[in-house]
Amino acid sequence: MTGEYLWIEGIPFPKTTTEDLRSLQDQFVVRDEDVITVSYPKSGTNWIKEIVNLIHTKGDSSWVQSTLSWERSPWLEVKEQLDLVVNQKGPRSYTSHLPVQFFPKSFFKSKAKLIYIMRNPRDVLISAYHFNKTVKVIKNTDSFEEHFEWFLQGKVMFGSWFDHVRGWLQMKGKENFLVISYEELYQDIRASVERVSQFLGVKLSPGELNSVLKNVSFQAMKDNKMSNFSLVSDAYMDHSKGKLMRKGITGDWKNHFTVAQSEAFDQVYREKTAGLPPGLFPWD
Repeated sequence: MTGEYLWIEGIPFPKTTTEDLRSLQDQFVVRDEDVITVSYPKSGTNWIKEIVNLIHTKGDSSWVQSTLSWERSPWLEVKEQLDLVVNQKGPRSYTSHLPVQFFPKSFFKSKAKLIYIMRNPRDVLISAYHFNKTVKVIKNTDSFEEHFEWFLQGKVMFGSWFDHVRGWLQMKGKENFLVISYEELYQDIRASVERVSQFLGVKLSPGELNSVLKNVSFQAMKDNKMSNFSLVSDAYMDHSKGKLMRKGITGDWKNHFTVAQSEAFDQVYREKTAGLPPGLFPWD
């Protein structure tokens, strides 16, 4: 195991303090022109960030190929990156994994636009299992069976997927809140990019749209050292144990779950999603 978590209200957070989280929640000022991407970890965060960044430049790839992704859209809850958020010029773009109850309170009174990306939790579990091995600040296990149990119990970074998604989906229907899924991006990237650009109020010409699409493909992002995490410091990431861009597919969980695990997951899934509107998740 590596890394240790700070537990607050039953949720494990990496590399932070209670004071820093509460300060962020109470004192950070969200501006009306901000564009925020939020997700549970391993749900397609970097994909939607890249899309937002390229829509901002109307398909001009020079920015995403010359500036690190966490400098283009810094992590709100990472103390070392908060100054990057605060000091951004013009409309700010930033990213977060925070559960809704820990998010800056000022957002909920603002006109800032927030995109929440979600993904089949079975694939989230698999993606996290592989990626967490590489990250030194994450508490990890080499046992897939133990990771499976931790995930279902919410004993992983940022807590329960079910609680995270249910919490943020309370915002669904608000004018400044867009929900999109990894599966939608995978199945029809063109329609998804058009939907995001419309939400952001950016009109893309056919040529600009094609340029965005070209640069947000799995291969383009895998090859872009500004986006693929290959330049993350060795102090934080063991690059010998894996990569951020692994497969870029849906349904990989079927290659990992046993029949018993699939049944156990389905039972918890049914219990935890009970009461949510039907048709909410494209993977159901």
